[in-house]
Amino acid sequence: MQKYLVIASRILVSVAFLAAGLAKLAGVEMMVGTFEAIGVGQWFRYVTGLIEVGSAILLWIPGLQFIGAGLLVCTMIGAVLAHLLLLGPSALPALVLGLLSAYLAWNFRDQRPV
Repeated sequence: MQKYLVIASRILVSVAFLAAGLAKLAGVEMMVGTFEAIGVGQWFRYVTGLIEVGSAILLWIPGLQFIGAGLLVCTMIGAVLAHLLLLGPSALPALVLGLLSAYLAWNFRDQRPV
């Protein structure tokens, strides 16, 4: 059962972050507006998009799943904070994706560097 939960979580997290990351990289208007509201510049949208797409790919490469999940956890901590402090109360999707990423990191903890 655990094996199937991990696979389902990887699929869900991968699809969500591929979609979000590609939208950031493509310059979807909503993403541009979000990063405009954060106020650090559009370069940060590109960095975040690359991290999301790259991490979603890492979730499927044996030996690198922990790194991918860990990067996504860090990204979602930043997203939750940005929503709570700057953007408004819509932090729930970022929180859920962060928790799913943490679940994956925990499942691949044997891959963490020493």
